[in-house]
Amino acid sequence: MEKVQIVYDDFERIDIRIGRVVAVQAFERARTPAYKVEVDFGELGRKWSSAQITSYSAEDLVGRLVSCVVNMPPRNIAGFQSEILILGARNAAGEVKVLTPTHEVGLGEQVF
Repeated sequence: MEKVQIVYDDFERIDIRIGRVVAVQAFERARTPAYKVEVDFGELGRKWSSAQITSYSAEDLVGRLVSCVVNMPPRNIAGFQSEILILGARNAAGEVKVLTPTHEVGLGEQVF
């Protein structure tokens, strides 16, 4: 289902950056299976996310480049402060797959 159309100014307010996953921890308190994921954005620093990307092993995620929304307010999820939103999409099997660049780009680079 398509959402309501927005104007370019709405999109421009979203800050999507490229980061590298540096740590992944199990998140047992989450209602839906999830990880606690630390992402390095270079000069922007490191931020944490609660992410339902458990179709990957923790080892497969570490080192991977990911696209993230970095300008949302932190969200408390089962006592954990999730600071960013890691972007993904479901495949035909219903697994969430992260959106990642096809080429190496700098940490903290903006997506536009």
